[in-house]
Amino acid sequence: MLADTTMGSTITGKEKAMTSNDGMKYKKYTKEELKKKLTPMQYEVTQEDGTEPPFQNEYWNNHAEGIYVDIVSGEPLFSSIEKFDSGTGWPSFFKPLAPENVVEKVDKTMFDVRTEIRSKHADSHLGHVFDDGPQPTGLRYCLDSAALRFIPKENLEKEGYGKYLKLFKK
Repeated sequence: MLADTTMGSTITGKEKAMTSNDGMKYKKYTKEELKKKLTPMQYEVTQEDGTEPPFQNEYWNNHAEGIYVDIVSGEPLFSSIEKFDSGTGWPSFFKPLAPENVVEKVDKTMFDVRTEIRSKHADSHLGHVFDDGPQPTGLRYCLDSAALRFIPKENLEKEGYGKYLKLFKK
């Protein structure tokens, strides 16, 4: 069995699991399971493409070292090393930690065309990417805290993300 570190359950042979390029497995949850396991805001953001209020979310002002993973699947997405204060009130990053887990889609739901960011395995809505970020990429991945779970660097090994510890060695 494989521990699903995002929601505290275990993947057994009977459940659907997705395997990534790096060999990690991610459980595919039903909408009913997600409604039970996620907060209403987490569900609205990740499953219904919602947006949480700026400056009133968990990670916009988080300065701790660690990584951010998808709240649904646990797939690694972004690192505190690439995080910056964009002044928008949402956590912002200039590049993904694991680009293979970040999918871009055209979003025409507002008055303009934007680029939506979704997680590859869980297909969670994460936020949007804009071209007004800092160098070296010039990008601003503007994410909803409700779509993320932060794992402090001191917990990376314990939670199965030990391979990312090397990022924080000085």
